[in-house]
Amino acid sequence: MQTVAIDTRLDGRLAVLVRPAAPGPWPGVVMVHEAWGLDDVLRRQAERLASAGFVVLAPDLFDDGPRLRCVRSVFRSLGARSGPPFALLQAARAQLLEDRRVNGRVGVIGFCMGGGFALLVAAEGFDASAVNYGMVPADVEEVLRGACPVVASYGGRDRQLVGEVPRLTAALEANDVPHDVQVYPRAGHSFLNDAPNGPRVLRPLLRLAHVGPEPEAAQDAWRRIEAFFGTHLAADMPGDPADATPAGT
Repeated sequence: MQTVAIDTRLDGRLAVLVRPAAPGPWPGVVMVHEAWGLDDVLRRQAERLASAGFVVLAPDLFDDGPRLRCVRSVFRSLGARSGPPFALLQAARAQLLEDRRVNGRVGVIGFCMGGGFALLVAAEGFDASAVNYGMVPADVEEVLRGACPVVASYGGRDRQLVGEVPRLTAALEANDVPHDVQVYPRAGHSFLNDAPNGPRVLRPLLRLAHVGPEPEAAQDAWRRIEAFFGTHLAADMPGDPADATPAGT
């Protein structure tokens, strides 16, 4: 499927908007980047998801200041669960709902840092959430109370996070949240990336820490994500007030 990609603005921040070339309407997805920001890897991830039939809006969570300061600020907001990044994600959701190419349902997907955000906003108005190697908070059961359906993917070689997967699964089950959680034994952190990213000087260390692409695991994870979103972001879900009429018409 052909896609259309443009750079746009959202609340004064850069954002990447990618949609199928056909008019739709399509489900919408807010995409949340890693700590490396809106890089080429993230743009290709947005294009991939758009080619599967989704309108993808990926806002830049970083402002125009020094990068290290921006990263620290966003992580502080992630820890506090409040601040500009959360407002920006809700603004992105609202913009997609107003887009006549969108079918009235919006999901969220995040990677690494973005996966942490995708988990925290799962109960904040989104219709489905894809959490990819995102941090699992200590009170995850409370965080997921009333959450939308969640599909989550982790790498078995991601030592910092893989041990948290049982808590995540237990919290989803305790809250009766529809879910699909998978651990890929041969994958590490950031395994959905299609190329190494981050500062070049750090890449040898990242490889030693099993951070980076794992094509076989990535292919299966994308298959699961696209199928899960296809199911839970359909406009004509039984018992749901949304219908096939796109928002904003």
